[in-house]
Amino acid sequence: MRSHAAYQPITVEQFLDIDFGTDRKYELIDGVIEMMTGGTPAHSRVAVNILAFLHRKLRGTGCRAYNADMGLRVDDVNCRYPDVSIYCGDPASREREQAERIYSDPVVLFEVLSPSTSKIDRVDKLEQYRSIASVDTIIFVDPERELSRVIQRLGPTSWRDDLFAQPHDIDLPALNLSIPHDEIFARD
Repeated sequence: MRSHAAYQPITVEQFLDIDFGTDRKYELIDGVIEMMTGGTPAHSRVAVNILAFLHRKLRGTGCRAYNADMGLRVDDVNCRYPDVSIYCGDPASREREQAERIYSDPVVLFEVLSPSTSKIDRVDKLEQYRSIASVDTIIFVDPERELSRVIQRLGPTSWRDDLFAQPHDIDLPALNLSIPHDEIFARD
């Protein structure tokens, strides 16, 4: 469809104006609407663990963690829904963005990997997330193998990329906190 001459990509604004009238979720990728796949129980458990931990730790800091219902405007033709995203700043200044259901300046982004979307997350989303100037840390979490990959901004165009093959806490320097491995992968 993308290569069809009659197809015209849409903008994020046009995408947000669409009432999909369904419980299914969609992302906008290069101006094309694509349906998101559903998650596994392990995926959901890990995403909720991360969100619950961050919700408690960020209270009163000016930063807030959001689940995959909060959109991320990457650019004019890309809108993603990270599993967990953290935004900082004055909540009053976000009124317009809240009405639009989308933010554009995250500090930390988490993607919980699923077998069906792992490559998209680790390649396409990583490239897009690294293009956002406000992003300090990008974390990929594998709920099946209980591994994490942490990509940390070192400078405007340089990044550190660590894959942890054994239990490891995730440090978030921009937030001055660390998420314990056991909290991320808790099963109770």
